[in-house]
Amino acid sequence: MSFDLSQFYQVFFEEAAEHLTNMESLLLGLDVADPSMDDLNAIFRAAHSIKGGAGTFGFNDMTEVTHVLETLLDKLRKQEMQLTTEMVNAFLEAGDVISMQLAGHRDNTEVDEQLVKDARANLERLSSSEQTTAAPAAKVAPVAATTPAADEGYGFFDDEPAAVPAADPGYGFFGDEPVKHDAAEDAQGYGFFEETPVQKAEREEQRGYGFLQEPNPDTLAAAPTAPEVKPEATAEAPKLVAEQAHPNRRAADRAPPPAAADSSIRVSVEKVDQLINLVGELVITQAMLSQSASLLDPIVVERLQSGLTQLQRNTRDIQEAVMAVRMLPISFVFSRFPRVVRDMAAKLNKKIDLKTLGEGTELDKGLIEKIADPLTHLIRNSLDHGIEMPEKRLAAGKSETGTITLNAFHQGGNIVIEVADDGGGLSRSRILNKAKERGMNVSDDMPDSAVWMLIYEAGFSTAEVVTDVSGRGVGMDVVKRNIAELGGRVEIDSAEGFGTRTTIRLPLTLAILDGLSVSVGGQVFIAPLGSIVESLQVKAEDLKSVSGEGHLLRVRGEYLPLVSVHEVFNIENAVTDFTKGIVVIIEAEGKKTALMVDELLGQHQVVIKSLASNFRKVAGISGATIMGDGKVALILDVIALAAQHSHNRT
Repeated sequence: MSFDLSQFYQVFFEEAAEHLTNMESLLLGLDVADPSMDDLNAIFRAAHSIKGGAGTFGFNDMTEVTHVLETLLDKLRKQEMQLTTEMVNAFLEAGDVISMQLAGHRDNTEVDEQLVKDARANLERLSSSEQTTAAPAAKVAPVAATTPAADEGYGFFDDEPAAVPAADPGYGFFGDEPVKHDAAEDAQGYGFFEETPVQKAEREEQRGYGFLQEPNPDTLAAAPTAPEVKPEATAEAPKLVAEQAHPNRRAADRAPPPAAADSSIRVSVEKVDQLINLVGELVITQAMLSQSASLLDPIVVERLQSGLTQLQRNTRDIQEAVMAVRMLPISFVFSRFPRVVRDMAAKLNKKIDLKTLGEGTELDKGLIEKIADPLTHLIRNSLDHGIEMPEKRLAAGKSETGTITLNAFHQGGNIVIEVADDGGGLSRSRILNKAKERGMNVSDDMPDSAVWMLIYEAGFSTAEVVTDVSGRGVGMDVVKRNIAELGGRVEIDSAEGFGTRTTIRLPLTLAILDGLSVSVGGQVFIAPLGSIVESLQVKAEDLKSVSGEGHLLRVRGEYLPLVSVHEVFNIENAVTDFTKGIVVIIEAEGKKTALMVDELLGQHQVVIKSLASNFRKVAGISGATIMGDGKVALILDVIALAAQHSHNRT
């Protein structure tokens, strides 16, 4: 009886990645002198689970590494050996190797076999060291692929019966202590063994696909008698589910209520995106109905109007609920940085602590994936340029250990992420001197905020020495560009000698936009509300035309570049007299620009549609939406329009 396991690969890949993240977090938090047994047990279980799943799917390269990793961890948790810093380093390196192997199977990427060999050899050496109270561990031979019948359980493990904790009666990905069981239970697993139609029906009712579900107690009573499970295995099972849901909590704090195993399901992002798209269409349809009803006599259609009002409220509630499904805690990003700080601090011979706040703050999954790279650049910059060497900090009256703080919180309709350090801060004079050397248009009376933003210019660096960490003047401009592409902005606050704080402001989601609709020549455009500073009517005396500079508008003593939207998009029948139109002041990348439009129409929350995938990419346009009257409105790319003035001058 054949059974195709490849359909479950993705589930294993995701769960193995979660186990690796959990392992790394726990390892970084271990007190080498007095390690928590709960944490050591949790690390062991994570490795054990990866080994079990890898064995199931025939990923024997992963099984070999996790086996020697598990062997050393088992000795530590049984207190046969004493934990050392060298062991923690070896565990982290092994985690990197397993992650590389996992990526190899998932993405068909190349695996460095020498790194694999070195990691295994290091673990075997540490496992057989003389400090153990038991006999030295024998060298581990490569694990051969085994058939399910060769094992006493599901065939997950090469050297011991499969683990079947009480909370995981399904496919057995989450192993614990070995538990011997018989063929009657095997018949209800992957279907490796022949079973009766009744058994098959009962198994499917109990388990579904069985990755996370607990069995139906009523049905289980009628099933073949299960083997006796060790009490300690049963006690550990509920904790295991909680560890996967909250990988950054200490093991001692992880006891959830018994029903925690049924509190969540794993759904593909594609399905969620499809649901979000359908809700977006519902929002558009509701707007169309409301606009059509507004043309009718409200007295005649009073009940219709009442129903549409209720529909609008319900639609908004559904929209918010569906969007919440895509929201993930920012701890998914923050959790990678303790390792980055630990490794780089050791390389730079610095002492640095990382503090994280607001890890539970949620934002859209699309933003989670795209914010990781900019944050990595900022962390590396603080590590290399921000925090001083220990001796320099002591000479300045500081603690020899520097601190980098990551903080996230909601503010209005945005999420704010701060990266702060208590290092040497930015030097205004060095930045200005470097800018002058490069021929940049700067002056000594520039405000600090403008001076600090100079470090985000391409190729700009004040580093005296180029290292393999930073100093080449690349990276910071990428940070600004990536944040801008996400509809956000970057701000810097620094005090020389005391430290630097970089603040990133982002929209909560990329799927929905609060915007202001404007009309230009009878066409409707949407300007992102978060980029709008104000709108006003132009007076003739505030207009200036400068040769080579285009039109400038004076607003409270400040001259702003003036861009006519109808000129950018070649729109006919638009208002061309600046004094008869409306000017919308926008701010992009810290610079203000005035946009000339015909009139303001109103504020809307719109569902963003990709113009590039449905039509083609258009300069100055970031997307499109469908309005209540069924017409398409283009969403203005304020960054591109702000740059339009500079383009026109050249």
